[in-house]
Amino acid sequence: MRVQFTLRCETCKSENYIYTKNKQSHPGRMEVKKYCKRCNKQTMHKEKK
Repeated sequence: MRVQFTLRCETCKSENYIYTKNKQSHPGRMEVKKYCKRCNKQTMHKEKK
């Protein structure tokens, strides 16, 4: 059971990445340090509600 979700930048709140994950093996919210185009640097991105 794979679920598609969006990653949102914590600094500027822009939605930059679309990912999929297995909800059974990873039930929690995902947090990743990714590049943000708007901030022009690496920032923390969290899974959108």
